[in-house]
Amino acid sequence: MSIWLVRAGKSGESEDLALKSSCAVIGWDELPDLAKLTDREQIRALMQQSFPDADQYKIGNYTGQVWAFRARIKQADLVVLPLKTQPFVAIGKVTGSYSYRPDNPHGARHVRPLQWLKTDIPRSAFGQDLLYSLGAFMTVCQISRHNAEERIKAVLATGTDPQADAYVPTEDEASEAVAPPDIEEYAREQIREFIGRRFKQHELADLVGAVLRAQGYQIKVSPPGADGGVDIIAGRGPLGFDQPRLCVQVKSGPSAQDVGTVREFQGALQNFSADQGLFVS
Repeated sequence: MSIWLVRAGKSGESEDLALKSSCAVIGWDELPDLAKLTDREQIRALMQQSFPDADQYKIGNYTGQVWAFRARIKQADLVVLPLKTQPFVAIGKVTGSYSYRPDNPHGARHVRPLQWLKTDIPRSAFGQDLLYSLGAFMTVCQISRHNAEERIKAVLATGTDPQADAYVPTEDEASEAVAPPDIEEYAREQIREFIGRRFKQHELADLVGAVLRAQGYQIKVSPPGADGGVDIIAGRGPLGFDQPRLCVQVKSGPSAQDVGTVREFQGALQNFSADQGLFVS
C-alpha cells in the first residue's frame, strides 16, 4: 500500500465534487482521455503538444504527476486530500482504475474512484513533519518519508499520530516545504497551530472578544461556566447599544461541531434579541 497526496484544485475549487462524488480528481484539462495510454513517454508527448511553450523541466514535472495519477496509484492505496475550504484532511481508499469524465466541471475530468474513510480529520492530528509533506507544492505526489504509511493508518484508526512530537524538521526541510507559492498555506497552518496551542477553551473567547473590540465593538465576555449558549455580547456605539447587536458562541478544540450545536445557538439568538450571530469554532 502507498500513500498519495492528491489535491483538488489550486484553491480547493474541486473539493466539494471530489467529496460528494467519492473520487480523486486532477486538472490538466488540456489532455484528452488517458485510459489507452500504456507508458509515460506517451503522456510526455501529449504534454509537449499541449504546452508547447513550457520548458523541459515543467514538462517532466507535469508528466510525472499525471503518470502517477494514471498508472502508479493502485487499487487499495490511500489518497490524502488536505482541504483548503475546510480546516480538515480527508483520507480515502482507491477503489478502481483511472477514468475520464468529460462531463465533469473544468479541473476535475481526470478521475480515480475512492471510498472516503474520513473527511474531517483535524490537521492537529498529524505531526508537523507530515504536515510539511502534505504542504508540498505538487498536485500529485507519493508520501513516504518519516514512516508516513504507518502513522497515517494510526490517525485513521485512533485519531492520533503516534509520532507527532518525535520529529523536529530541519531548517532545510522547512524551507523546502514552504517554497513559493505555498507560503500562504504554510502561514495559515502556523496560525492555526499557534491559536490552538495558546488559546484553549475559554481563552479562545477572550481572543475573539479582542478581535471584535479592535473592530470597534463594545463587548462583554461571559465568565467561564454556564453562559446560556452565548459567550460574547457585542454592540456598536459608546455603550454597545447600537446596531448591529451580536451574540457570539465560541467552541475551542480540533473537533468539528455538529448541526445540533448550531441550532441551539440559533435559539439563543432569539433569547438575547440579537440582530446577528457569530459562531466561531
